[in-house]
Amino acid sequence: MSRRFDIAVVGAGMVGATAAALLARGGFSVALVEARQPPVFDPALPVGLRVSALSPGSTAILAEAGAWSEIERVRSCPYRHMQVEDQGNAAVLEFEAPAFGMERLGTIVENDLVQSALLGVAGASALIELFVPDTVERVDTNDHAAHLKLASGVGIEAQLVLAVDGAESPLRRQFGIRQQTWDYNQKGLVCVIATAPPNPGTAWQRFLPGGPLALLPLADGSSSIVWTRPSDEADHLLALPDADFRESLAAAASGWLDGVLECGPRAAFPLAMRLSERYVSGRLVLLGDAAHVVHPLAGQGVNLGLADAAALVEVLIQARGTGRDLGSHGLLGRFERWRRSESEVMAGGIHALRSLFMSPALAGLRGTGMGWVSRSWVARETFLRRAAGQGRNAPRLARGETLQSLLRQP
Repeated sequence: MSRRFDIAVVGAGMVGATAAALLARGGFSVALVEARQPPVFDPALPVGLRVSALSPGSTAILAEAGAWSEIERVRSCPYRHMQVEDQGNAAVLEFEAPAFGMERLGTIVENDLVQSALLGVAGASALIELFVPDTVERVDTNDHAAHLKLASGVGIEAQLVLAVDGAESPLRRQFGIRQQTWDYNQKGLVCVIATAPPNPGTAWQRFLPGGPLALLPLADGSSSIVWTRPSDEADHLLALPDADFRESLAAAASGWLDGVLECGPRAAFPLAMRLSERYVSGRLVLLGDAAHVVHPLAGQGVNLGLADAAALVEVLIQARGTGRDLGSHGLLGRFERWRRSESEVMAGGIHALRSLFMSPALAGLRGTGMGWVSRSWVARETFLRRAAGQGRNAPRLARGETLQSLLRQP
């Protein structure tokens, strides 16, 4: 006999676990299925390779999910200053949080810590049942419910299935949802470095021929780097001895920090843009990387996914007050139009920005544009509000409302 839940969430990464926690705190029963046993986060270990720049909107969402206080307690680094440069000209964009009435521009956190804190919330919830490690062998849907068969033999019945199972989503493939894909023939090289002087708490990015270099501040004064290079060059940088790599990195960042003293382990991952043609198929909903993947130059990937989760919860809470089926076409269509539009605008903007900065012939145009933005308070505020995840079309949870306020409204 199948176990019955309101919603099945497949994938317990940052976005999936956030969706599960928000749903449970909103009163829904949730089955959370994850293929891999997540490691226990150990704050005594060095900062991991995979970090995210969480927007203020995302931190508000994680606070409502019940995880943000634990993340801040363990390890995080807020930043209030951001500097963007283009090597091809002298233009520099600087953003200071207080100038725009913001407490911070963002917070650098480790992905594993965010997942660990969220799974702690899930494990303590009476409305969430964890199926970890386990995988979905098949999902069948009808007019009334979705039926999941797990590899463990467990059967799950739910009104709705959330596919949050990554960029290669098996559920997306099972439901035949196609994607548009742009392969950039680039890789993002990541590592943690110590510099002289230490990072002063600034998120810094320089656009270089071949791709941008970003240094993200960490609490101990070190920096997490994301260095976008053509794939073959990234592989070459990975293979360099540490001393040669530090020299190459110092040359790329010259003029901002004096030198690279140490670098930790390095890794690189291929970069592409992927946009799903649909986010909904029957009782299946795509969230996060299963729905969209964007270039990391603007640091918006996980922020888009967390906004997906908050938007869906907002729609479902409003629907429950009217007694509607959670899998109804009209209800899910509203979510799909909302989030697909937002994601495509963001992805398209990042794609255009990447193209602009990849062309040496457009250096003059870039300089003119950056100079105009640097002189325009309105342009900088518009950019910041969207990057902060708190624009007019953002989910209400991202804009500071609470789950309780959503639950109180008819």
